[in-house]
Amino acid sequence: MADPEIGAAEEISRLSLGAQDPESLLPPSSIGAAGIIATDITDRFAEAVGTLKPGELVKDGFFTLFDAVAALEIMDPKMDSGCVQPGEEFEVLYDVSRPLLPEEVLGVMDQLMCHEMSWHLGYPLSQTIFTSVYVEALLMPEPGSINQAKFDRNSSQDANQEPLLAVLRAYCLGILKACGHVNERIKAEHFFEEEDFVPNTYNRTLLAHLATKDVQDVLKTAKETVLSLKESIPDSIAEALTSRLDMRHIFLDATESPRHVKDPSRAKLPWEKAIDVLPRIASTHCFAKPVEDAFSTKLQRKLASTMPPRPIVQLKFDEAFEHLSRLLKDGLEVISVLNFTDSQCLQAKKPQPMVYVRTLLQAFIFNAMDILGTMSLRQLLDGDFSIITLAASPLLDRDNDEIEAVHDPRFVMSQQMELFRQKAAQPFLDILRTACQNRCRVRRTLCHLIRDWENLQFDAEDIDQILQIKTKEQPLLQQSTLGHSAVEIYSLPLSSWAYLYKLQQMEAIVQLGFELEIYQKDELAGMYWYLNYLAKYRLQHTERIRKFVMHRATIARSSPTTDHTQESQLQRSLTYMRLSLLQAAVTWELSDALSCIYTILNRYAILKPPPRPYSNDQLRYDLRMRPFASVGLPVLPSFEEFILGTTQPDISAEELLEYAERAATGAKRGLEQLSRYSAEESFSVGSHEAWTASAKGALKACIATGLAISSLQKALQRKGESNNTEDGLHVTATVPTPDKAYHEWWIVPRIVPVTKERR
Repeated sequence: MADPEIGAAEEISRLSLGAQDPESLLPPSSIGAAGIIATDITDRFAEAVGTLKPGELVKDGFFTLFDAVAALEIMDPKMDSGCVQPGEEFEVLYDVSRPLLPEEVLGVMDQLMCHEMSWHLGYPLSQTIFTSVYVEALLMPEPGSINQAKFDRNSSQDANQEPLLAVLRAYCLGILKACGHVNERIKAEHFFEEEDFVPNTYNRTLLAHLATKDVQDVLKTAKETVLSLKESIPDSIAEALTSRLDMRHIFLDATESPRHVKDPSRAKLPWEKAIDVLPRIASTHCFAKPVEDAFSTKLQRKLASTMPPRPIVQLKFDEAFEHLSRLLKDGLEVISVLNFTDSQCLQAKKPQPMVYVRTLLQAFIFNAMDILGTMSLRQLLDGDFSIITLAASPLLDRDNDEIEAVHDPRFVMSQQMELFRQKAAQPFLDILRTACQNRCRVRRTLCHLIRDWENLQFDAEDIDQILQIKTKEQPLLQQSTLGHSAVEIYSLPLSSWAYLYKLQQMEAIVQLGFELEIYQKDELAGMYWYLNYLAKYRLQHTERIRKFVMHRATIARSSPTTDHTQESQLQRSLTYMRLSLLQAAVTWELSDALSCIYTILNRYAILKPPPRPYSNDQLRYDLRMRPFASVGLPVLPSFEEFILGTTQPDISAEELLEYAERAATGAKRGLEQLSRYSAEESFSVGSHEAWTASAKGALKACIATGLAISSLQKALQRKGESNNTEDGLHVTATVPTPDKAYHEWWIVPRIVPVTKERR
């Protein structure tokens, strides 16, 4: 028994260290030395541990955290990369100089391609490419020249002249050099390590010191070698090998530091060539024979890493080939951003999640702070101002910069506009850079950005007041909503521009919440209600901006001094206003319809909330509205208003569904019109195909919304005919995940009636 006079901690320490003072202990003798008598203290130790209170910790002062972690790692196969099982060899016993069959060379190539795509998807090199014994042989020791980069540097020259091994060597060199280019490009831009990509090379250089041309020359020589072997290997195998060598040569050219920024047609060329090679690779994979021994997790022991050993990422060829195809197609599409039309088309780009494509887009947009290599930041901002609020405005006249008289209104215009550009530059560029991140990071960043746009709007109001006085702007009369008298309104172009962007970002935060499955099923009614709330504000604000653009256009048409450029700017602005109004109206109506549907499902307990023992409606409301708490306008609805809008207690289910039906019909008409817009009308030049696909997906979601409303109306009708007020609707509702929905922002429930047999 533990001595009751001392605590459990002292008892455990005494049992562990003996009766001596810990500070007087000498280095321990070997357990096998003469005079050492071992005593089993297991039972006494367990009894002493049993006296400890829950959560009480016993730790010897000389036993550090490092020792504790090391104790966990040593001889644990899951933690200790140097742990060798009985009968297991420490080194990889694979001869990289042994001859391979043509099918085996093909198999190693395809497996390396699968590992390359796994790396692009975010897995570390230690679990992918660096598990290849051929790659390890090329990289260690680090080759000083292209001639030293061989599989076996210690054997005779003839051993490295085996033709098929020379072909495999060229392929490995091509893939490593391309990975080096990709790694450097990603590290040069904004990305999130471990979340997007793992750039760690584990003390390997990825052939950084070898010239790209030298590697391409080796690939050319390897292709000639394959052609010379056509008499000894089947034509199908020869075609398979040459297609893969061609891909490595072309992809190496494509992944070099972005070139031809000012010549998009030349920049697209390698991507187009790579896409043309894809069918040849896909059709010849069936001839490949895997070589499992050529890949081993034991190679992780040689890497400079603090991570425990991890299994090899096994990506199937079909899946890897699909990722490769998407990578090349996305890379080609990103090049089209160089064909700059306007800032709104630039924002229409929606890069795919693969991190290399996103960083390549960043490289094009922010190339040495020259937007797309040709534009200044001022040109980009002024172009956006002219589209939204300042079409054909004297505030953007470059001649104002030449005025030196401080009392001249044009001098003040120039000074104030430059001041606003300086304030707006960073928030505006942050929007473009944020769009190049993964979807989770986009939403998280937007939650911070709206604070910057809130401050920018506040600063813009002061500048608008100064410009309003200096330009002697004449107000427009607008009918008051509170009475019959008209009120004077001013354009406030800069604060209106900032406010519109802020509203768009607030909507995007809510919509990304649906896409990322942040909201629970029973919360969808409330979040669609809040999206509808924001869309109303955007519609009203866009209509206000449109009035001033139309007023300016009317004046310009009657003025003999209006030139073609000014007319074009005004027409472009009106086109954008029409698009923005239609998008806001569609968002308003479709979110309204879905909010009504989910309100009905919640009202009849068809969607049952999960158990939340530590939560309530108020806490969840505070959590969902936290990103918008710092925003002054639009005013954040109170919790009471939110609950009232979500539950609609004073409106019957029949009335709610009738209202939802009208809203869905209006949204359907708007989406049908949007899906017919050209690239110029939709401001999606360069990405019109993706934009149209998104519009058509939203249209399908709208049609599905109408079907859901119809199913609920029929269920209510059956309920009314049964004359049983306590009877439910007898339907089930399945809420699809975003990837299964027609559109990731519009989650439409599938309503299925329940038959009598299933009740």
